[in-house]
Amino acid sequence: MSPHDPTAPSGIHRGYPSGFRARRGLNWGVVGLMYTSFYLCRYNLSLANKSIADEFHFTKSDMSSIIAAQLLAYAVGQIVNGLLTDRLGGKRAMLIGAAGTIAMNLLFGAASFWGFLWLFVVLRSIDGYMQAFGAPGFIKINTSWFSQKERGTFAGVFGFMINLGRLGIFKLGPALLAGFTFLGMWHVPPLHWRWLFWIPAAVAALVAVALAFTVKDTPEEAGFAGVHAGEADHADTDVHGDLATVFRQIVTNPVVWIIAFGYSCTGAVRQSIDQWFPRYLQEVHHLDMASSLFQWTGFLIPLVASTGSLLSGIISDRVFDGRRAPVAAWIYFIEVGVILAAAQARSTLAIVIAFVMISFTVNSTHSLLGPAAAMDIGGRKMAAFASGIIDSFQYFGASLALKVLGWFLDRSWDYYFYYMAPFGVIGGILMLSIARRTSLKKGAAP
Repeated sequence: MSPHDPTAPSGIHRGYPSGFRARRGLNWGVVGLMYTSFYLCRYNLSLANKSIADEFHFTKSDMSSIIAAQLLAYAVGQIVNGLLTDRLGGKRAMLIGAAGTIAMNLLFGAASFWGFLWLFVVLRSIDGYMQAFGAPGFIKINTSWFSQKERGTFAGVFGFMINLGRLGIFKLGPALLAGFTFLGMWHVPPLHWRWLFWIPAAVAALVAVALAFTVKDTPEEAGFAGVHAGEADHADTDVHGDLATVFRQIVTNPVVWIIAFGYSCTGAVRQSIDQWFPRYLQEVHHLDMASSLFQWTGFLIPLVASTGSLLSGIISDRVFDGRRAPVAAWIYFIEVGVILAAAQARSTLAIVIAFVMISFTVNSTHSLLGPAAAMDIGGRKMAAFASGIIDSFQYFGASLALKVLGWFLDRSWDYYFYYMAPFGVIGGILMLSIARRTSLKKGAAP
């Protein structure tokens, strides 16, 4: 009896062959770190926002143009690259995306020597498109490695890897701008904001090398056959879908579009917090990024967000038997209450708590509706395109919402929280419309 036979009596947990969990853990860890490094290269702009605006006399609307252009390009890329990833395979897609974001971050830092708004917009747009290979590739790989009943929990871990990237840049970024002592021996003086783009690019390059040599697209490629026997999503070991078939199956599924529009509401709130909270604390509450309270904020937002991602995934798996919509609906409505409470807060500490709690709710729906629901809908052959369609709407919504938000913020920060509340209401209503469904696949009974 082969040690890779799922019926083998030894080394088995839940029917998995000996060695499978360790190999999946290695695969998952490297893929997760690759996606984490994408976020180092994405959230650096939120920390450089004020420095760039001060140096080149850009308005908040100007900075919103850079952010919105990246988000719009990312949204388009999710659709195109999601479809391509189902054909190319997840590993190849992630390597293409890594090469692109490394190059664009290096160039964005170099563009600081000229300071042209149009150049920042163009470079960040290309970066947005290249980063859009990341999520479809990440989800494509892990759809093959995880059982259908593990995907909500996986989505929580997916959220953790995202927030690890945010935590990393929120810790690294202020240190680079303020100066720090390395290993208690070497003092690094305050650096120009361009280093917020160059150093994350170097980290992503190192992880990309590790991914190229260690990651496999499927368990079968690693020598583990039939580990998810009996599950419809894993019946076909070929993960390379026919483009026309994948396109037709996904775009004609009405549930995809309901979740996509709900996800656009998640994106509007998520990016309003992630892209603007550092500057809000700097300008409204005069909080220095080197202060302990700002450091705690940068630590707690991704930490608590990760907790929300994990808890919501576990609850959807174990309490709602794999259904994501009922959990997401409740979280959207809780989010509205937190946002409205934040609008009334006045103390810096209360605002920090509000940012943390909003991040908890928005990252919970982000993990449930992005990776988990996309894997449920698409399976091995179509998960990347399902993810691409759904995730694109998160960024279409965010791009439009943040461009309008920048216009409001040039007038007053008082609009900030009230602007976000309606998105939570709409998202909750959309999720209630599919909350009773037991399957998200096309043709399944409501």
